[in-house]
Amino acid sequence: MLVLGATVAAGVAAGAAYRRFVRAGGAGSGRSGDGALDEGPLALGWGPGVVRPDHRIITTPDGARLAVSDLPSASSGAPVVVLPHCWGCSHEIWLPVARRLRDHGHRVVLYDQRGHGFSTRGSAPLTVETLGHDLSDVLDATGVRDVVLGGHSMGGMTIMSLATHRPEVFQDRVKAAVLVATAATAMSGQSARSARVAGAVISSPMLSRAMRSRNGHVLVRGVFGANPERSHIDLTRQLFADCHGPVRGDFLLSFSTMDLLEGIATIDVPTTVMVGSRDTLTVPAKADQMVSTIPGARLVTLGDRGHMLPLEDPDAVTDEIMRAVKG
Repeated sequence: MLVLGATVAAGVAAGAAYRRFVRAGGAGSGRSGDGALDEGPLALGWGPGVVRPDHRIITTPDGARLAVSDLPSASSGAPVVVLPHCWGCSHEIWLPVARRLRDHGHRVVLYDQRGHGFSTRGSAPLTVETLGHDLSDVLDATGVRDVVLGGHSMGGMTIMSLATHRPEVFQDRVKAAVLVATAATAMSGQSARSARVAGAVISSPMLSRAMRSRNGHVLVRGVFGANPERSHIDLTRQLFADCHGPVRGDFLLSFSTMDLLEGIATIDVPTTVMVGSRDTLTVPAKADQMVSTIPGARLVTLGDRGHMLPLEDPDAVTDEIMRAVKG
């Protein structure tokens, strides 16, 4: 039950997201005059009268249709940041950070991972390796180079998969990487049988119904650090509940056998690893493992924060991405 509980929590946490986004140029730095972080549902992104940015479709070789939003900067030649998102979510997890980056003049590329949001599943296996190939397709289709990649949870795994399985693309296009609340190896030591059982539970429509129930917020509270906003918790459970069950389950099975250490040992660009001190999913020991493996990697630990760093502290995450852009 402990393994199962941790698995459910991991899926929910990785699926946390913002539902709303202030239109491009319609918000300030995201920090109030007293330094407090954004609060309340309207601060999360999409809201009444707010226009959702357009997306284009990129078709992968296996037929998956990836929805990509390329948010331009007002100036030509602006720094480019590409932000793959987490498990069970959509590009919306990154919108508050994207808003802050655009306020500082950056071009931001967001996309829905296959089987999430507006993107279709395709016929390729739902594995971490496939995600790396998808990121390569996004970089190629948008024509971006000298980019900073920022990935949260499964999005961080996506970046490390690109470095592992498409090293030539990584070397050619990537300037720096920011790995946020993520891991390079399997997040638990469970047996293959336990992983299959957990995958079946995660895939079940009963879990989705439980997430949508009156007390569904209880299932996700543990993935946050100290003093989370209730609106963040509610949005977390809603987005995870909305993700198709078999997509959740298949990716979970891939995570249970993941090992990207050999590939990330070859990363030769400046890399920052971020972790919350209260992250019980991709625990601080996983961050230490990545930092000790990636040459010259830098560790940033956010006190009292949990797994959902883009949601819990978008200012800190934005600061680290901007630092990576500056080099």
